[in-house]
Amino acid sequence: MAFLFVLTVGLIAGTISGIVGTGSSIMLMPVLVYAYGPKEAVPIMAVASVMANFSRILAWWREVDWRACAAYSVTGIPAAALGARTLLALPSHAVDLTIGIFLIVMVPVRHWLARHDLKANLWHLAIGGAVIGYLTGIVVSTGPLSVPLFLFYGLSKGAFLATEAASSLGLYFAKSVTFERFGALTGEVFVKGLIAGASLMSGAFIAKRFVLHLKPEVFRLLMDAIMIAAGLSMLWNAAQP
Repeated sequence: MAFLFVLTVGLIAGTISGIVGTGSSIMLMPVLVYAYGPKEAVPIMAVASVMANFSRILAWWREVDWRACAAYSVTGIPAAALGARTLLALPSHAVDLTIGIFLIVMVPVRHWLARHDLKANLWHLAIGGAVIGYLTGIVVSTGPLSVPLFLFYGLSKGAFLATEAASSLGLYFAKSVTFERFGALTGEVFVKGLIAGASLMSGAFIAKRFVLHLKPEVFRLLMDAIMIAAGLSMLWNAAQP
């Protein structure tokens, strides 16, 4: 039952994230924690995130802004590896608590960013890549931060989805390699990540037809609800003995 639940939520999460550009990790992580525990769920989600981002690149290949991707990734990839190493030193309850608080706090932070007409260039992407990359290594998803950064750079719709996915792909790959290097990504965990990732990939292709029709206000409400619900779920897990 847990296996089917993961696949079902993964398909839904992949579809939603394929529409709004983020959210798959936020939705799927509590389910993985419930099914496998926090220490195993984090590397599983890292593998699944690699696959999810790769599917969005395939769906929007011609739209990728490779200059923006390179600027973000050159600092973000090593920072993500460092963050992942930091995560492995944390106890399981601390992982749940950190992720839960981060998701909830990002709701008002995202609204604050949206109220300011900020513009980003390649240097801003490089700086943001370092900061967000390190946080990506520690928490499950930093989409609430990376999404506005690429939007401020001037990307939208297919170009935004493809470029954000291409940039995040390197970060999650570095995170996965770090987990494997330090023994957290075993063969069994990798297979579970592939299964979860397959459902996310399927959802990404389903989502493509809906991208042009999503209203901005629906996106904002949807992301707020997902983040708060997932954050509360992680805090609940942290409170369990």
